[in-house]
Amino acid sequence: MTIKIALVQQANRGIRRDDLDRSIRGIREAAARGAQLVILQELHTGLYFCQTEDTAVFDQAEPIPGPTTDELSAVARELGVVIVASLFERRAPGLYHNTAAVLDADGALAGIYRKMHIPDDPGYYEKFYFTPGDLGFEPIDTAAGRLGVLVCWDQWFPEAARLMALAGAEILVYPTAIGWNPDDPTDEQARQREAWITVQRAHAVANGLYVAVCNRTGFEADPSGTTAGARFWGSSFVCGPQGEMLAQAGTDEETVLVVEIDRARSEGVRRIWPYLRDRRIDAYQDLLLRYRDMLGT
Repeated sequence: MTIKIALVQQANRGIRRDDLDRSIRGIREAAARGAQLVILQELHTGLYFCQTEDTAVFDQAEPIPGPTTDELSAVARELGVVIVASLFERRAPGLYHNTAAVLDADGALAGIYRKMHIPDDPGYYEKFYFTPGDLGFEPIDTAAGRLGVLVCWDQWFPEAARLMALAGAEILVYPTAIGWNPDDPTDEQARQREAWITVQRAHAVANGLYVAVCNRTGFEADPSGTTAGARFWGSSFVCGPQGEMLAQAGTDEETVLVVEIDRARSEGVRRIWPYLRDRRIDAYQDLLLRYRDMLGT
């Protein structure tokens, strides 16, 4: 079965109404071009606020269901498209998650995924804001197929992709916010971007699945003024189950990337590269260790 996937790569301004409207315009353009699945970038309703630690930012969080999912639900129902939206979830006072909400083509909330791997690095102070996810790696069934939704930092971990594949995911989906430190030399910037692309293409190969990655673009200043800010490198892409690049956006452009895929291709690839058949599940117990040191802990 062929479907069209759309990635809405945008540069955010930090005004919620404006940023959400830009996302919705991208969804409408994607639907007009025949997309059945539309993926928005990580935290698409505002700036990437994790460059600093500021308790006032928690005021931006919202429940799910809530205002944004209600609005996107109406859009999904009107256009008959599946939407993956990445939101700052307020679950309870003092309890917040980085959550992807999936709106089905009839407007129903098909499911949510709470980001499992939470970074804490210069310019990416997410542990201050987000509690690690507690829903595991469970695909979400939609009119566009069974989606293995993961979020940004999750994309570096092969275990996350594998567990989604083992649970029957048909497409791996990564809403993302990643970019360069403008102070880094250009060769280091190039290595970072290529590593990001390579690891996700490897997930496609290792699992025989399509991978769709939607990243933000544009420069966002550090509110504290202590660093050079973040220049998000865009480069949203879709690759096939052998890692083949099907389409990719530029680094510094706002765009709606639409790609047609044949979901049946995964079956064909897995028949000639049967990794799931040949996995030595009897010998992988040590994967549950943090590290194999002298103490075996």
